[in-house]
Amino acid sequence: MAGNLELLSDVIARAKAENRAALVGYLPAGFPTVDDGVRAVTAMIEGGCDIVEIGLPHSDPVLDGPVIQTADDIALRGGVRITDVIDTVRRAHKASGAPILCMTYWNPVDRYGTERFAADLAAAGGAGCILPDLPVEESEVWRKAAEQHGLATVFVVAPSSRDERLAKITAAGSGFVYAASLMGVTGTRESVGREAEDLVRRTRAVTDLPVCVGLGVSNARQAAEVARFADGVIVGSAFVKRLLDAPDLESGLAAVRTLAGELAEGVRKRA
Repeated sequence: MAGNLELLSDVIARAKAENRAALVGYLPAGFPTVDDGVRAVTAMIEGGCDIVEIGLPHSDPVLDGPVIQTADDIALRGGVRITDVIDTVRRAHKASGAPILCMTYWNPVDRYGTERFAADLAAAGGAGCILPDLPVEESEVWRKAAEQHGLATVFVVAPSSRDERLAKITAAGSGFVYAASLMGVTGTRESVGREAEDLVRRTRAVTDLPVCVGLGVSNARQAAEVARFADGVIVGSAFVKRLLDAPDLESGLAAVRTLAGELAEGVRKRA
C-alpha cells in the first residue's frame, strides 16, 4: 500500500489556496495511553489541525523540551512499542482522513529495520517521516525506502544552517521542510520571530518545498505571527501540556480540541 505523500502535499496546497498556513499538531504515541492518544489526535484534527505528527517516544529525546520529555516518559513506562506507534498512525488516519506523519530519532528506525519501518508506516496510511537527527549524508537508504513506499522524508533546518547547507538538506527532502526556531519568552519573542522569518526566507530561496515552522508556538496570537511568513505552523508542547494539566482524560480531550480551534483561527488571521 502506498503512503500518503500526495495527500500531505494536497492538504498544504489547499491551505495556501485558502490564503492561510496549514496547522500541524504533534503528540507522542502512547500518551496518555495508546488508545487515549488516538482519541487525543482525533480531537486535535476535529478541532482544526490539518496534519498531525505522531512522535515515537525515545528514552533520550535530546531535541525535545521538558513537556514532551515528560509525555515520552509516561508512554515508555506504559510499555509503548514501535508497533503501537504505527498502529496510532493507522487508527488516527482511518478516523480522520488527515495526513499523519511519524516524528522519530533515527536509532529506533534503524533497529526496527529501515525497509520494514517504511513498509509498515505506508501500510498504515502514514504520510511520511520527520527525522531530526538523521544527517542528509547518511539518509540514502531511508530515502530510497521512503520513495518506494510513497512517504515524505522531512528534514529539519535551523537558524544556524548556512545557505549552502540549506540547499543540500532541502534537495534531499520531500513533503515540506521543518524549520525549527524557538519563539522565545516574553521580551525576546520579537527578535526570535525575526530569526524564524529569516530562516524561512533563506530556505525558500533554495527550494520550492513548503516551509513549516515549529517549536515554541502555544497560542493563537503566536500562530498568526508565524502564519504570516510560513506555509505551516507546527505546535507540539502546547497540546501535550493541555493533556498533562487536565484533571481527567475527558477534560484533556476537550482542552486539546479547544486549543486546536484557537490555533486554527490564528493561522487564518495571519497577523
